[in-house]
Amino acid sequence: MAEQTAPPVIRDGAAPAKADAAVVRDALGVGVAVGLSGFAFGVTSAGSGLSVLQTCVLSLLVFTGASQFALVGALAAGGNPFTAAAGAFFLGTRNAFYGLRLSQLLALPKAVRPLAAHWVIDETTAVSLAQPSRRAARIGFTVTGLTLYVLWNLTTLLGALGAEAVGDTAAWGLDAAGPAVFLALLAPMLRSATERATAGIAVLLGLGLLPVLPAGVPVLAAALAAPAVLWFQGRRMGPAGPEGAHGAAHDGGAARTARTDSAGGTVRGDAVSGPVRGDAAGRETTAQEDPR
Repeated sequence: MAEQTAPPVIRDGAAPAKADAAVVRDALGVGVAVGLSGFAFGVTSAGSGLSVLQTCVLSLLVFTGASQFALVGALAAGGNPFTAAAGAFFLGTRNAFYGLRLSQLLALPKAVRPLAAHWVIDETTAVSLAQPSRRAARIGFTVTGLTLYVLWNLTTLLGALGAEAVGDTAAWGLDAAGPAVFLALLAPMLRSATERATAGIAVLLGLGLLPVLPAGVPVLAAALAAPAVLWFQGRRMGPAGPEGAHGAAHDGGAARTARTDSAGGTVRGDAVSGPVRGDAAGRETTAQEDPR
């Protein structure tokens, strides 16, 4: 039977408690900042030829900004609707992997899981994973999801209605609000060299493939950075892995050990006969003969 390990974040008893008000404040900050970027989506969607109703339905039912922007961006560039929809779909598949992680972390009742699944996006996942306990993660997920869903749909409607008045959304910088917030949440989580290398390679892959692949596909291709870094790390450690490397170093360096007895003399023993203990008189006693 496979050995199961509990998610490291679920430590209600061991982790220091985080005030509910602090979690709500952080979640509201993310929800408001990203929710306002729905205005940019409404303007972009209307500019690509979609009606106000179609734009609002996308935000209500799809509710994943990257996929929505990929869809309307491809349409605005004159792409085939089916190709644009396929790119948006594949880009949205990352939310399924978020759901696998959050299902263990949040452990929500089965009755509310279908509703909660609609809120599994980049921002709610980042806020939830940043919390020290399950209670804080649930609060962060709920507040972020609710705030973001309401504001995203409201600003989508306003953006679609006021598309002609706003003009170019890039001039306002609204299209960069979502990615900027996500990067701000992600950066503190890159603690090890492996994580930073993975993120750096993913950025290079995404930017390098952006001019040659359809919208949404470069982001999926950037995910290949993770297995590539793990493969390189495994090759560097060798076939024995970290345990084998550690064992070889231990066997070579500790074939003969030295210990000091209570009388100040030095007692030596090798790995074959086992550890050697010295008594107060300086006599040598093997571990097998030790009466203790």
